[in-house]
Amino acid sequence: MARWQPGTRGRLQDAALELFASRGYEQTTAAEIARSVGLTERTFFRHFSDKREVLFGGQERLTEAFVRGIEAAPDDATPMEAVGDALDVATGLFPDDMRPHSRLRQTVIDQHPALQERERHKMSGVATTIGDALRARGVGEPAATLAAESASTVFGIAFSQWIQDGESRSLGDISRAVLAELRDLTGADRAPR
Repeated sequence: MARWQPGTRGRLQDAALELFASRGYEQTTAAEIARSVGLTERTFFRHFSDKREVLFGGQERLTEAFVRGIEAAPDDATPMEAVGDALDVATGLFPDDMRPHSRLRQTVIDQHPALQERERHKMSGVATTIGDALRARGVGEPAATLAAESASTVFGIAFSQWIQDGESRSLGDISRAVLAELRDLTGADRAPR
C-alpha cells in the first residue's frame, strides 16, 4: 500500500463520497474508503477523526471566511452590509467546478437524519461566530444576532439553489440575490415610517 501521495485527504474525500452515494453512508466503513484508494485505515484516521468528518471537515474554512469578510467590511458598514461582505468572501470558497461535489455531498446528507442534524449544528456554529465577529465590531444586540442568523440563512438558501440541477449562476450571485430579497422583504432599503 502507498505510504504517502499528494492529495491524500482529497482522494479519501472523493472516494468516501462515491461510496456513500453508491453503497450508503451507514454501510460504508473507514477501512473500505481507505482501501478504495490504496491506503490503510490508519491513514484514513490520520486525516479524519471519523467518517462524518469527510463530509464536515471544511467547517473551519467556511467560518474563517465569514469572519474575514466581517473584519474586512468598511468601518461605517451596517451590520447587513458587513454580512453581505462576509457572504461574498464565504461563497468564494465554492467555485463552480465544486458544484458536482457539493451536490453529491448534500445528497448523502439529505438521506440521513443524523447527518442533517450535524449540518444544522455546523451552520448554527457559523452563525454564532458571525455574531461574535459583529459584536467585536461594536454591533449591539439584537442586531448582531439577527444579522448573523440572516447570514447563515441566506447562505443555506443560496447553497440549496446553487446545487440544483440546471442552475448556472455562481454561488456568490445567488447569495447576493437572496440577500437582496431579504432586504426587500424587511424593507431595509426603505425609509422608516
